[in-house]
Amino acid sequence: MTDLSRRTFLKLSGLTTLTVAGATFLTGCGPAAQDSNSGAKTDGADDSKAAGQLGDGKTLRIGMEAAYAPYNWQESKESDTTIPIENVTGAYADGYDVQIAKKIAEALGMEPVAVKMEFSALVDSLNNGTIDIVCAGMSVTPERAQSADFTDSYIDDEVIMVVKKDSKYASATKLSDFSGATVLGQKDTFYDELIDEIPDVNHLTPVATVPLVVDGIENGTCDAITFSSMSLPKLLKSYSDLMKVELEDGAGFSDPSNPDNAAIAKGQDDVLAKLNEIIGGISQEDRLNIWQDCMDRQPA
Repeated sequence: MTDLSRRTFLKLSGLTTLTVAGATFLTGCGPAAQDSNSGAKTDGADDSKAAGQLGDGKTLRIGMEAAYAPYNWQESKESDTTIPIENVTGAYADGYDVQIAKKIAEALGMEPVAVKMEFSALVDSLNNGTIDIVCAGMSVTPERAQSADFTDSYIDDEVIMVVKKDSKYASATKLSDFSGATVLGQKDTFYDELIDEIPDVNHLTPVATVPLVVDGIENGTCDAITFSSMSLPKLLKSYSDLMKVELEDGAGFSDPSNPDNAAIAKGQDDVLAKLNEIIGGISQEDRLNIWQDCMDRQPA
């Protein structure tokens, strides 16, 4: 973990957040086979940009996993809530990130398409011109901010600890109570990074998706998992043997906040200002309604 906390970084960089209530379980369908050109750079994606223009000004290429519901997931049929996945034939993307990206594209007068790829490849793909923007349940970090510019958040979550009800850690009230515990999180996310704040933790190698994290605790691979506060109600509805650990104030993670920020390649200050204006124009009520709709229709 860096010495600069995420909350401090957000304040220093001027990135603001809006708290959004609501919850669902981050189920995810397995990635479909991608077309062979999934990592190819699109011709003319960089040098010929007009000032203040994102991408080619016509098609907004949005990077995401399309396997991280309710933020983003893949569908086989087109609907009012989907956009095409450019590099997976006959596939479409839906989810909270998609709905925000659609609003951004509409405001910019562009047609949105998703580009499906591994989460760890998203920032690099901004810089090589494969995509124009990331909307993928990604949070700004000091490290990521060295390589990309991030918008204000368009949803805010929090990292929590989840155990089985019959676990010896069920009565834990502080992180130090997990000393010696085996804990699992998702790769390339705060959910994994924060585990190292637990004293003497047995930090398991992170797994690629949230369903695999849940499989870990259900199968007894670990004693506890880090999880999404917004997603907790759906998780507990699906797995009645699990529970949230109630940590005392000041005895939990140093900064459990987990915002969702869009990202673009550096050097586009006018575009970044416009994106923040668009995001700022989405009311908290609208965000809640969009989230609830995605929660209701996400894949089982």
